[in-house]
Amino acid sequence: MSISTINENLLRAIGVGVAIIRATDMQMIFQNESFTEWFGSGVDTTLTDLLEGLDPDAVSGVLETGVRFVGEVQIKPKRRTLVIAVTISLATSQDAPLLVVECQNITRIRELESMIDSYSTMVERNTRELEREKERVERLLLNVMPRAVYEEFKTFGVVTPQLYPEVSVVMLDFVNFTDFAAKTDPTVTLGELNDIFTAFDRIVEQYGCERIKTIGDAYLAVSGMPDATPDHATAVAHCAVRFQRYLNRRNESHQHKWNARIGLGTGAAVGSVVGIQKYVYDVFGPAVNMASRLQIFANPGNIAAPEEMKYALIDEFQISDIGTVAIKGLGDMQLINVASNLQATGAARPF
Repeated sequence: MSISTINENLLRAIGVGVAIIRATDMQMIFQNESFTEWFGSGVDTTLTDLLEGLDPDAVSGVLETGVRFVGEVQIKPKRRTLVIAVTISLATSQDAPLLVVECQNITRIRELESMIDSYSTMVERNTRELEREKERVERLLLNVMPRAVYEEFKTFGVVTPQLYPEVSVVMLDFVNFTDFAAKTDPTVTLGELNDIFTAFDRIVEQYGCERIKTIGDAYLAVSGMPDATPDHATAVAHCAVRFQRYLNRRNESHQHKWNARIGLGTGAAVGSVVGIQKYVYDVFGPAVNMASRLQIFANPGNIAAPEEMKYALIDEFQISDIGTVAIKGLGDMQLINVASNLQATGAARPF
């Protein structure tokens, strides 16, 4: 068997389509079975006609420069579209220059690449959705606990109860809310509370306090926890005054009128996350109890505070004595009324 016969048999055996083109007249002088199976017989047919989609200039470029051409064409021999990688090289022989065309079926490779791209896109989309969900959960948790507490909870999975020896608390409760809720459409009631509490949240944030929770129509915020604040008493007092001012101005332009009693408390408090499945950050202790009890003794539209807060507030607020009142669980207490002092430093700026 001659060397040429052996080479021809090898070309027929490999899984790559191979064709040899005489460059002078572009006639095909050899093609193996794989090439014929994909493109058919090349008798009396030029290479560019046989390989639809192949740029004629690419063939000319190989002849002129001798630089190998690499590209792809798509064919559809049996209903299924195949992607064929094509390489055209210039070869020399004794008779005339030849073009060697090598073709390889890369359909499966392209399908796998497409699957990988689709999977990557899906992973990126899911990652973005997970990030958005993570941000949403973080916002929700930050609505029910201070950031420092959230960071501890995120890092360790638990929150250690902390005793804060010096904090001040503001507790607000609306007058005749039960009657209002009974006579008003629930959607309207919730809409009104949402507007008001949103405004209160902005006020609380302005003075560096933390809104702890709302219970129905009650609103509770603290100053001095989780970070210690020297002026915690004046901070909650400023919040209380701005609460009342906001309600007064809102009542001037809204159909439904809101009036509130506000109590201030000072002293120690404990803060921690309560619950396992439904996380709630809560505070309790003498300061919270005091604010809750004192708001009951405030006249509508007024702010009641213990006398021990008097000297912390007297420079920035109008203070008047309420008198001695028996407080459940706290005994007899001397109470004061706190009001806005528009001439005081920092109090002239309305909300």
